Amino acid sequence: MSPADTLRFATRAATAWPLRTALMMLAMSIGVAAVVVLTALGDGARRYVVNEFSALGASLLIVLPGRTETGGVNAGSFVSSTPRELTNADAAALLRLSLVQRVAPLAVGNSEIAVGGRLREATVVGTSADFLELRGLRIGQGSFLPREDFNRASAVAVIGDALRSELFPGQGAVGRMIRVGDTRLRVIGVLAPSGRGLGMTTDELVLVPVATAQAMFDTSGLFRIFVEARGREALPGAQRQVEERLRARRDGELDFTVITQDAVLGTFDRILGALTLGVAGIAAISLAVAGILVMNVMLVAVTQRTTEIGLLKALGARAGTIRAAFLAEAALLSVAGALAGFALGHAGAWGVRLAFPELPAWPPD
Repeated sequence: MSPADTLRFATRAATAWPLRTALMMLAMSIGVAAVVVLTALGDGARRYVVNEFSALGASLLIVLPGRTETGGVNAGSFVSSTPRELTNADAAALLRLSLVQRVAPLAVGNSEIAVGGRLREATVVGTSADFLELRGLRIGQGSFLPREDFNRASAVAVIGDALRSELFPGQGAVGRMIRVGDTRLRVIGVLAPSGRGLGMTTDELVLVPVATAQAMFDTSGLFRIFVEARGREALPGAQRQVEERLRARRDGELDFTVITQDAVLGTFDRILGALTLGVAGIAAISLAVAGILVMNVMLVAVTQRTTEIGLLKALGARAGTIRAAFLAEAALLSVAGALAGFALGHAGAWGVRLAFPELPAWPPD
């Protein structure tokens, strides 16, 4: 039997049992689609994190209160208690370093925002004028926070575009008064729409001077300090200067952590890469089950088609030829199901990108 005859035999055998063929192809396509969609989700999450941190710039340093043993970033470093807080004086001292270009201290909390009869919860970020450039944000209306001493608690605020639309529908927000907690602030600017970034919806932020936020939340400490070096080539030197200055201010105690963008990216890349492989392995189980199903159905088909096998032997077909014909049928069904699953998986990944535009859920090449 020639290869063309073998393929023709397999095709006719598959079409002779349409329900069985459809179920086998469905099982195979579901397995393949699961692998494609889940790997697309895992790789999309990795790309999202990389893109978000890359948007901060290649010369960024992040100073965290407390010390992590690895000098990198881990889950506990975002929530751990600190032996000594970072302060506005620390941020001001870092701004005077020769290899540091910008410094943005952060004091973060949630508070009730009120305008007239409209109330809502929002994230309040206390920071400085350099935060605009460090985060790559743009002003849509008015101006950003004034460049002033970190300890000056000016009663001004910059709000996100979504907050402007909700609190001042159809009206201008610049120059209007809002109440943040128990503090009345004058709106001096509105951010241009920018969407989500690093898990934070910047369109719904309220930005105030760092000292104003500290007064609101009754704290003198900082959540983080963003430091920008004078170019990527100056990053190692700037990191050394930051560590030396803070250590000197703490009597030699190393109770803080300075991390670079590369360290954060490397950590997240390893974690999410392992997660992607794990998810793909789980999805591959369904693919293996589909393969076992095809094998079992073909074994049952052999026992049901003994008359057909006897006829082929009577016509002079060898055992190897008959075996090849059944293997060709199984391969045909598997390939057809895999192609359908590949298309279905890409359609599923497209649906994920449509539902979550910020997540680049593209199947890996």
